[in-house]
Amino acid sequence: MFSTRVQAILVASMLIGLGLGLTLYKAISLGFPLLPGEYRDVWTLESKINFEPSAKGPVEIELRLPEMLTGWTAADEHFASSGFGFAVIDGPAETMAGAENAEIAESSEQKLTETDRRARWTRQQLERPTTLYYKLQIYRSVEPQPLPAIVPPIVPPPLLEEDQLAAMARLVAKLDSVSSGPESFTGLLIQEINSQSPDLDTLFLLSSYREDSAVVILDVLAYRGISASRVRGIVLEDGRRRQTLSSLIEIHGAESSIVFNPKTAATGLPDNFFVWQRGDSAILNVMGGRNSSLEFALVSNRLPAKTLIGMGQASPEIDFLDFSIYALPVEQQGIFKGLLLIPVAALIVVLMRILVGVRTSGTFMPVLLALAFIQTTLVVGLMIFIALLGIGLWIRSYLSHLNLLLVSRVAAVIIVVILLMAILAVISYKLGLDQALTVTFFPTVIVAWTIERMSILWEEEGGYEVLVQGSGSLIVAVMAYLTMSNAVVAHLTFNFPELMLSLLGVILLLGKYTGFRLSELYRFRDMGRLK
Repeated sequence: MFSTRVQAILVASMLIGLGLGLTLYKAISLGFPLLPGEYRDVWTLESKINFEPSAKGPVEIELRLPEMLTGWTAADEHFASSGFGFAVIDGPAETMAGAENAEIAESSEQKLTETDRRARWTRQQLERPTTLYYKLQIYRSVEPQPLPAIVPPIVPPPLLEEDQLAAMARLVAKLDSVSSGPESFTGLLIQEINSQSPDLDTLFLLSSYREDSAVVILDVLAYRGISASRVRGIVLEDGRRRQTLSSLIEIHGAESSIVFNPKTAATGLPDNFFVWQRGDSAILNVMGGRNSSLEFALVSNRLPAKTLIGMGQASPEIDFLDFSIYALPVEQQGIFKGLLLIPVAALIVVLMRILVGVRTSGTFMPVLLALAFIQTTLVVGLMIFIALLGIGLWIRSYLSHLNLLLVSRVAAVIIVVILLMAILAVISYKLGLDQALTVTFFPTVIVAWTIERMSILWEEEGGYEVLVQGSGSLIVAVMAYLTMSNAVVAHLTFNFPELMLSLLGVILLLGKYTGFRLSELYRFRDMGRLK
């Protein structure tokens, strides 16, 4: 029978070989890039349609699908329609009688695009709340381009009450006197709508509308005779969940159009804005349902051009992707993007504790600190942690005089830490230090337990040992943070999760190490001199 040492070496060797073998297979045979820079950013957009059945009877859900504009190309798309009839329809949209619109259309007769592609789910009976999914993968095939020119739609004047029309007429006359054309008029209008001190007519219009300010802007432009419409889309931010559609304002000229941000009056289409729809028709129609909502989750991956070209065709690359992390829902992909970095941080802790001999407060507390630093940035995170730890130790020293039981004492420290976080967040907000608001990313229970452990250590070993373990924890946490935030490491862990097997093998080997640590070499330095 093999000894445990030999068994550990054999198992570790198998794990390391298996992880490296799968990684090389994906890199050589499937074309997955080993280094950043050999791939394209691929955005996965997952739309989630939630609704409840309103009554017994047929249910029909219709989602308008996006066009690929401004340089974007669709790599792949999937529809989740278990238990529903499903079809993708091309052609003009039909008005669904009795439909509930998640995105209300102010003028459903405007048709700004030549194609109108829609996904339709149908079912005869539905008894419980349901969620439907549409997942789209896109990437930029060319440099960002402006929106293509269209025939300016005819916008009828708004139907308003007399007092609203009078206020709108005065506002238009005021802006006309200081503008030189439709573009400058629109910019001044947006600035007036979002001003901290608008005039009385603007205040009256804003208070009399139940919709958002974009509707007021569109109505004023229609009253002025400027052809304008919404541009709905998604702001691409990696890891965002439960995001809703954002709106821009597009004014149409004879040969081109200009896009405005309805909040800042900035012109032009942002590079990270993916256009879902031009025009004001409804994006989601639900017949036979109620309380419908449309949310989006986003995640950014990196795939080689070879894989992108092969998407939609039968190939080993695509078959492999169907059984990889890429096949998971977008929200889970974003979660795994962070989880797959934790083994790397664990390896850093093992190396520093076993080979170097750094003493830390808690075995894997540096890993949790490194995760918090990723959310807060390193400098801000260090300042927040040191402040929480210092104040917490001071308050804990008072609690020790009350002779409380351990459970009550730790619970009291948890409450104190939460109060400190709240106070720190409020003070930093009032001072305009927005970065300090990320204090909530620190694990409350772990911070409280760290304060308790260090307080006991202070009483038993003295302040020097607290300083050694506290500084050791921060040093290891900083090293783990720098490793986890490296673009190459993030790329390898997400695209090659098989490397976790190799990391496991390395950690098993380190677990059987019985030699000197680097710190011990310094400790026994005089033994070499005696020889």
